[in-house]
Amino acid sequence: MDHFPTLQHLARLHGIQPVFFEISGTRRLADSDSLIRLLNAWGVPIERAEQAPALLRERRQTLWRRILEPVCVAWDGNGTVPLRLPEAIANGPFRAHLQCENGDEYSWEGRLQDLNSTRRRTIDGEACVVRHLPLTDLADGYHTLRLELPAGTTASTRIIASPRISWHPDAGDSRTWGVFAPLYAIHRKRSWGAGDFSDLESMMDWVAGQGGQFVATLPLLAWLSEANDDPSPYSPASRLFWNEFYLDLTQIPEFRSSDAVQSRVASPGFQSELSKLRTSNLVQYAAQMELKRQVLRQLAEEFFAQPADRRQELEVYRHAHPDVDRYAAFRAVGEREGCVWTNWPARLRDGDINESDYDPAEYRYHLYTQWQVERQLQSLRTHADSIGALWYLDFPMGVNRSGYDVWRWRDVFALGASGGAPPDVFFTKGQNWGFPPLHPERLREQGYDYLIRCLQRHLQYARLLRVDHVMGLHRMFWIPSGTGAAAGGYVRYHSQEMFAILVLESHRAQAQIVGENLGTVPDAVNAALRRHRIKDMYVLQFSGNPSENPPLHPPPDSSVASLNTHDTPTFASFWDGLDIDDRSDLGLLNEDQAWQEHEYRGWLREALIAFLHREHRLPDGCHERHDVLKGLLTWLADGPAPVVLVTLEDLWGETEPQNTPGTFEERPNWRRKARYPMEEFSQLPAVRDLLAAVADRRR
Repeated sequence: MDHFPTLQHLARLHGIQPVFFEISGTRRLADSDSLIRLLNAWGVPIERAEQAPALLRERRQTLWRRILEPVCVAWDGNGTVPLRLPEAIANGPFRAHLQCENGDEYSWEGRLQDLNSTRRRTIDGEACVVRHLPLTDLADGYHTLRLELPAGTTASTRIIASPRISWHPDAGDSRTWGVFAPLYAIHRKRSWGAGDFSDLESMMDWVAGQGGQFVATLPLLAWLSEANDDPSPYSPASRLFWNEFYLDLTQIPEFRSSDAVQSRVASPGFQSELSKLRTSNLVQYAAQMELKRQVLRQLAEEFFAQPADRRQELEVYRHAHPDVDRYAAFRAVGEREGCVWTNWPARLRDGDINESDYDPAEYRYHLYTQWQVERQLQSLRTHADSIGALWYLDFPMGVNRSGYDVWRWRDVFALGASGGAPPDVFFTKGQNWGFPPLHPERLREQGYDYLIRCLQRHLQYARLLRVDHVMGLHRMFWIPSGTGAAAGGYVRYHSQEMFAILVLESHRAQAQIVGENLGTVPDAVNAALRRHRIKDMYVLQFSGNPSENPPLHPPPDSSVASLNTHDTPTFASFWDGLDIDDRSDLGLLNEDQAWQEHEYRGWLREALIAFLHREHRLPDGCHERHDVLKGLLTWLADGPAPVVLVTLEDLWGETEPQNTPGTFEERPNWRRKARYPMEEFSQLPAVRDLLAAVADRRR
C-alpha cells in the first residue's frame, strides 16, 4: 500500500510543506525520508511511512478536540474566536471571562446555539461543530479569554488585540536618511580597539550635524565566547541581553573613583596591550574582552564590597529585569564548567542551578556588566532623543543553540533542526545557519511570550527596527540534524499572530518596523508587509538590469532604500567587479562563469552611466566612480523611499566587505575596522560632500 500521500497529508497538518519552488522556479517534492526527518524534528514519533495513517488520525483528533486555539487575533480591537465543539456541548449556555492586560475584567453570558456556525465534521464517529464568538472594541494588548461551557468544560486562549497598521511618523517626518556602520568598526583615537557606546553617541552627533536622522548598526547582543570564536552578530547568546564588549568603561562611575583601576589602566603593560588593539586593522575580540574583563571584574568586586546608594539602583534594575539573575548564573556556570550548556551535567542542563554551582564573583560580574550596559543604553537613548536622532537596530532571526535563550526556553525551539536555505545557484549545497528554529506550535502554546520579550527589549531603544529574514514570520527552512540542506523543507508559522505582535509593539514603542525581504520571497510575505505598512527593503545592487530601459526603477514608497547591505560588496568593489574576482578565489565561480559575470557587470556599468547622464546626475563625459556614487545616492535621496540608508564606508571608496556570506575562516568577517578613525573620516571632504548632497535632496 502506498502511504506516501498520507505521509504528505500528515506533514501538512504539522505545517510542513511537502512541495516548494526553488529559486530557479523548479518544483521540488520532498521524498518519504525527508518528510519523516522533518516530522521527527517537529516532534512527531514516526519512523516509517506505514505509521502515517494512525498518526494522521491522531493529529486530526488533536486539532478538532482543541476547543480554542492557543492564540487569536483581534485586529483594531475586533475579531471572532472560533470554538470547536463536540455536538453534545455545542448548544446551551456559556459564560465568558476576559482578563485584560491592564487588569480590567469583563464577563458575559450567552447561548452557544446563537453563535454563527461555519463547519460540521465527524471525527471518529463524534459529530463536531465550529461556532464563532465575536469580540468587539478591545483595547490594544495581550488579553486572556476563558470560557465556561456545558458539562463543566472550560477553555482559554490569548487574545492579541492589535492595530492593523504599524506605527509610522507624521507625514512631515517621513523623508529621513541615515548612515550605516557596524559599531565594532567605528573607532576613535581614545577607543580601546573597537567602537563602544560612547563612539556610537559621537556618531549620532556627527550624522545629525550632517543633516541625517539616524545611525544604523548591526545587532549588539550578548556574545558567548565559550561557544565558539565566531563573532557574528547574527549568532548571539541571547536576544534579551546585551554585549558588554561595547561598554565604555571610562563612563562607569566606579571607574573614575577606583584608585586600583586607575593604577591598573595606567600601567605600562596595560597601555602596551591597548596600543596593540588600537593599531590592529582587525578587531581582536578575545584580547580586547579579556582586557576589559580585568577592569570590569575589579569594578564589580569593589561595588559589591561596600554599601552604596547605587545598590538601590541595581535592585531597581533587577526588579525590572527578573531574568537577569538567571542569565548571570548561566554565564557563571558556563565559565566554571568551561564548556557550553549542552555538555553540562544533566541537572545543570535541565536548569537546576544553585549557588554552589558557580563562582559568586563571576555571577556578580555578569549581573554588574548587564546593569552597566543598560545604564549606557538608556543614556544613549536619552541623548538621541535630545538631538532628535533615531537608532536603527537589527533584530536577528535566530540565536546560538549553545546560548542562554535556548537553554532557558528550549521548549519553544526545534532542537532537532537548524534554520537555513535550500540549494540555489550561488549556494549549490544550500545554507545551514546553525541556529535552532522556533517551534511554531510550542511558541503559540506559550502565548509568544519569548518573542514578545525579545521585541520589547529591542524596541526599548530602537526607533527603527529591522527584522532580519522577515519571511521567517511565514515560513522557515528547516534542516533536520545530521542531514544536508537537500533533505530540508519549509515549515509554516502563524504569520497573522506574529505580525499582530510586531505591529502592536511598534505602536507601544512608536517605532518604525523594517522587514528584510531580500532574495526569493513569496508574494504573500510582501503582501503582508504592504497590508500592515511595514517597510520593505530596496537594494540598488539587486535592482539594476542593463537590458531594461530604464535600467533602474524607483524604489517603492514603502521601502528603506540603499546601495548595498552588510552582506554584499561595497559600492567600490561592486563597481570595479572585485567581488567577482573574490568569488572566483573562493571557488564559487569557474573561469567561464567569472568572465560572463564581468561582461554582464560591464553592461550594467554602461547602462547606469547612461541613465545618470539622462537624469542630469552625472557631468557629460564623466565616468569617475565617486561621481557615479554621488549620482546614485542623490537619485535614491530624490526618490519616493521614506528612508534612505547610506553605508559609511562607501563614502571613501572602501573595497573590503564586512561580511562575505558562506565563509568563516576564509575571510575576516565581522572583524574589520573602518579604514579611518572618526576624527579623520568626519573631516574628509569627499565624505562631507556626499552626505551634504543626500541631505539637500532629502529636505
